[in-house]
Amino acid sequence: MTERAAPFYCPYCGDEDLRPSEEGHGAWECASCNRAFRLSFLGLLAKGLRRDPIDEGARRYDDTA
Repeated sequence: MTERAAPFYCPYCGDEDLRPSEEGHGAWECASCNRAFRLSFLGLLAKGLRRDPIDEGARRYDDTA
């Protein structure tokens, strides 16, 4: 089994000084902003990344901004 990918940046301050936390799997600590956070995979979306072309066309013509 391979190791999971590690985060490259802190989601709070953007710094790269991250270390695995002792809190368990997926937990990380940022030495720069002194925050701890946990990353987890929730699952795949049932619909995936497919977009309905009808919705795309409606958005394109309804935009007034």
